[in-house]
Formats: sequence, structure tokens, C-alpha cells
Amino acid sequence: MISILIADDHPVVRAGLRAVFESHEDFTVVAEAPSAEEAVERASEGDVDLVTMDLRFANGGMSGVQAIRAIRARGDHPRILVLTNYDDDSEILAAVEAGAQGYLLKDSAPADLTSAVQRAASGEVVLAPVVAGKLLREMRKDRITLTGRERDVLNALDRGLSNREISEELFLSPTTIKTHLARLYGKLGVSSRTAALARAREEGLLD
Repeated sequence: MISILIADDHPVVRAGLRAVFESHEDFTVVAEAPSAEEAVERASEGDVDLVTMDLRFANGGMSGVQAIRAIRARGDHPRILVLTNYDDDSEILAAVEAGAQGYLLKDSAPADLTSAVQRAASGEVVLAPVVAGKLLREMRKDRITLTGRERDVLNALDRGLSNREISEELFLSPTTIKTHLARLYGKLGVSSRTAALARAREEGLLD
């Protein structure tokens, strides 16, 4: 028997998934979570074999990718199958890199969904065909590699901090911050903060 936690912020979607899973004799739905935070908390209780995880939640809190990382950071964690409407290349790669066992789209046929749950729960990597193709293309791209400090500066930019505020937060001189920004802009191929953040989101570089 495979015990399932459904993490999705739409009640209708959760009800539909529950109906599909509970029609299968080898599945049992032990809980539902309307937010990523609740999914992380519930997944830690030890009675869940597999979590179906959406990537975006309406509460504006933790994302699905962050929840995947948090669940997998704990010792005896369940498998995680992403089940979402979104097939953006960067989101697919971020979810897989975070440790998702599989990635399926919500328009999948019920038979494909139940098969994916069985395979993911047994440890097999499960990717929808369109997702597998996008992931392969994304992984073949030249990846932008940032240093730890460049990531710190980038995340500070994302929070709207000024150069002075970044300098104070990271305990670095304003000149050093300007140097990091120049290198960051160069790697991203941009010339402004706004463009840097837009490119960083495209590349999945923001936490």
C-alpha cells in the first residue's frame, strides 16, 4: 500500500487527485496540504510514502521547490512527485535538482498518473515526455555559475536592497559590492539591476 500526501492549493484539484488515487486498490491518501509549509510539516510525520507536489502556491509563502528541498533535508523522507501545470524549463530543472523523483503535468491521463505514482514510490525517476525533452535541452545549455558571494549579492538585489544596505548586511566595503555587481552583470550579460534579476529568474538562480 502506497500512502500519499497531496500538496496543492486548489481544493478542486485535491479532490480530483484524491478520487483518482482512492480508486486504486494499492493507494491510500493519508493527508492533503493546501500550502508548501503544511506539506513539509505533514511529510515529517513518517507515515507518507509519496508526496504529490505543486510548484506554486497562492499564499505567497514557500514554493514547491523550496518545500522539496526542506522535505529531502530530513532523514527518512518520502519520495516527491511534482504534479503541476507549469512546464517552464528553469522550473523543471530546479525541481529535479532539488530532489524530485518525478515531474508530471496535471493534464496527464489518470492511468499515467497512477503509473507514475507507483514508479516514483519504488524509486524510479518519472518524467512526462514533454518534460524529459525540456530537461535534456536545459541541461545541455551552458550554465551560469555564480560564486557564493555573488549569490548573496544577487539575493540582496532581489530583496530590493541598495548598494549601501548590501554592504552593511554582508560586511563588505561599497567598492567590493560594486566589484561583485560588475562581475554578476558580466556573467548574466546585462547592464542593470532590473535586467540582472530578470535574467537570474530565467536561469533559476534566485533562492
